[in-house]
Amino acid sequence: MSIVDFRSVVEDQERERTAFFASERVVEREVGREYALNSLKYPNALAVLGVRRCGKSVYSWLLLRDRKHGYLNFDDERLYGVRADELNVALRALYERFGTDLEYIILDEIQNIAGWELFVNRLRRTKKVVVTGSNSKLLSGELADRLTGRHVDITLFPFSYREFLTQKGVRLEELRADQYATDTVTTAQKMVEEYLLNGGFPEVGKFGREILRTIFKDIVTKDVVRRHNIRNVSALEALARYMTSNFSREISYNKLRSVFELKKLATIRNYTGYLQDAFLLLILERFSFGMKQRFIAPKKVYCIDTGIVNMVSQRASEDRGALMENAVAIELARRKSYRSDNTELCYWKDHQQREVDFVVKSGQRVTQLIQVCYDPTDLRTKDREVKSVLKASQALDCKSPLVITLDYEEELRQDGQAIAFKPLWKWLLGL
Repeated sequence: MSIVDFRSVVEDQERERTAFFASERVVEREVGREYALNSLKYPNALAVLGVRRCGKSVYSWLLLRDRKHGYLNFDDERLYGVRADELNVALRALYERFGTDLEYIILDEIQNIAGWELFVNRLRRTKKVVVTGSNSKLLSGELADRLTGRHVDITLFPFSYREFLTQKGVRLEELRADQYATDTVTTAQKMVEEYLLNGGFPEVGKFGREILRTIFKDIVTKDVVRRHNIRNVSALEALARYMTSNFSREISYNKLRSVFELKKLATIRNYTGYLQDAFLLLILERFSFGMKQRFIAPKKVYCIDTGIVNMVSQRASEDRGALMENAVAIELARRKSYRSDNTELCYWKDHQQREVDFVVKSGQRVTQLIQVCYDPTDLRTKDREVKSVLKASQALDCKSPLVITLDYEEELRQDGQAIAFKPLWKWLLGL
């Protein structure tokens, strides 16, 4: 590819960025800007990872908005087939457009170029480099070996409920200040229902829910099939739909193998792992202090976004409790990622099939139990959920159980144990 071709791409992409900031409501993300900038001081390479179309590019632009930087997005059909030995020509085009005194360079979706690691390793010796990618294994190969101790990665998620409200123009301060006012509750409840339906992908606000079909297809096709050279494409696509449709349910690899009539268990494990690496799925293990039991027990599967769930699964409109549970799972994973803490997420189930949806664990200590219940005003449902969290609280020595509901709130005390019932919208806002 010639320098003229690269110049054209760089210029067009820069015009697109300028137009974006002029026409869009830009949402500041909850990932700490100072933390990210400090990570570029030393070490001097930052990887922004996350599911396709979750806003990694815009986050990178916002991160460096007051610093002189160059930008090139390799997820551009005009750059398809570019070789690693042509990347220096791309660098010349960036210098011509932005100046040779650049301190920062953003390379968007550069994992599309085979051998990109060597280029970034050379570049970061004189520049501070931000790379973005839609695969959690972006830094697990040669770049990780060459940049040991000299890179930091951040995983970005689709919009949280707070960011979703900001995009909609809702003032969060007013919701927090008047959280018991009737109009506040009505607004918050309406918006959380919309959030469950549409999810948090930023482009849904601009293009509508149909964009989710394209996002789902691109994740499967570009980030899994193409990246891993999958031969049995139909089986992989069917598995992606099956797993997404079975959100908030237990799965086992043996059962999946029989469903899809695949001979090797390793194939199912690999396919599932690829979907996790592409950030489409989140899979939780069952709680156990023994590693063997955790390994052999069924897992629970969640999708990265409730909007995609609604597009793929008919069950989503029928099982609102499971949809809420999926939203809680992603929010817990988001908080864990953004706070860079050492907590671990899993679920709990005993031999009597009593279950608690989420166990939050720090080291060997369980710090919180979270149960999701759509409507605890049904006495039988409430009794079942309370018994489960009480049993888990006793078994795991955890004194802070929480039941997240759609719109029900109560402080209950039973058998000497306090149990908080909190509406989903309040929990998502951190109230």
